[in-house]
Amino acid sequence: MDWFPLLNSIRISLIASVITFFAGIGLAYALRNIRPWLKAILDCFLTLPLVLPPTVVGFFLLASLSPRRPLGAFLLEHFGIRIIMTWPASILAVAVVTFPLMYRTARGAFESFDRGLADAGFSLGLNRRQVFWHIMLPCCKKGVLAGFVLSFARGLGEYGATSMVSGYTPCRTATISTTVYQLWREGNDALAYKWVLVNIVISFVALYTLSYLEKKDN
Repeated sequence: MDWFPLLNSIRISLIASVITFFAGIGLAYALRNIRPWLKAILDCFLTLPLVLPPTVVGFFLLASLSPRRPLGAFLLEHFGIRIIMTWPASILAVAVVTFPLMYRTARGAFESFDRGLADAGFSLGLNRRQVFWHIMLPCCKKGVLAGFVLSFARGLGEYGATSMVSGYTPCRTATISTTVYQLWREGNDALAYKWVLVNIVISFVALYTLSYLEKKDN
């Protein structure tokens, strides 16, 4: 049994989760105090990948980064970078698809934060950065951690967007999801079931770890 799809899936999902972790927290924090009407519009835009079919997200990425498109052609011509049909393309696809999970959970955590604690920090001479890192983020760590774990678990099973931008190439772009589909096409149901089981076990472990940490924190 070739374990590359597992290692590649973990690599892609982990890197994408780190990207969405910082991007989701940053935007959730930055947008918390803006005008309600503008916040509603930006919320819809940032959450859109959550409700769009993953194949639609993959199509937009493919249309944007293809060497036949201006951005893709620019990267290829000036930097020699070809993103489409490589495993880094899957990182981008997974990051876009899972970003709303991180953003929404972080936003909810920040909105439930007691502003009185921040005011107390300011009264003690702390600046905004210190209040965020030393007071606000520790108080909201449950929501932030939940967003990270959910993003990782969701990214591990992503298929629609990744299959469009990376395809399936053994030992290069293959992930658990694309491998399952390929094995099904080949009629190798026995091996496909093994990969499905691997995905379920990893996702279960990730979610159980989250539940354990939440209970331990209480």
